[in-house]
Amino acid sequence: MAENQKAQAKTEQAKGKTKETVGRTIGNERMEAEGRMEQSRGDAREAKEKTKDAFRH
Repeated sequence: MAENQKAQAKTEQAKGKTKETVGRTIGNERMEAEGRMEQSRGDAREAKEKTKDAFRH
């Protein structure tokens, strides 16, 4: 399950980066902000999984 969470984190980060870039390109501040928020969620999920891994080993 941890691998699934890590993959989901990477997916959120990539999706957020894409949304942020598109929002910036077309001048849509809301889309840009949503993209940054998705990236942050992905970063937080990745950090949580790394912390869990550190305690497992």
